[in-house]
Amino acid sequence: MALTSDIENFLKAMLEATSDGMVEIGRNELAVRFDCAPSQINYVLSTRFTPLNGYIIESKRGGNGFIKIMTIVDEDSYIPYLIKNLKEEMSQANAESLFKDLYKRGYFSENEYLMAKYATSDRALASVEDKIKRKALRSDIIKYILLSLMARS
Repeated sequence: MALTSDIENFLKAMLEATSDGMVEIGRNELAVRFDCAPSQINYVLSTRFTPLNGYIIESKRGGNGFIKIMTIVDEDSYIPYLIKNLKEEMSQANAESLFKDLYKRGYFSENEYLMAKYATSDRALASVEDKIKRKALRSDIIKYILLSLMARS
């Protein structure tokens, strides 16, 4: 687990050092730097640098492949972006990640963060036995939470 955190911290430090919140780097270059397989880089990107965590990723595979990581900085378009790109099914882990990011960005108070987290947990939605339907219901609830955030801003 330390390697994934090291890669994440390295990329976040690179992002913080830029003035535009964007970094472009070679996937193979990162793999060599961290002495790991390119698939490990893909794992970090797909789990730690998602729109739910406030990032957009562009990538090109192949010999001259690169990764472009962009921080979503335009707060006015962040919530609409999330609503537009919300998956039809949302896991508990993805929901928690989204709520944590919203809390860090100041959209939620700590109490609101905890309420959203617990209200959309697997335990709270346990009466929906079908896991796919439960994930779909969670996504619907999150959509309305996001819409309420838009309405109050």
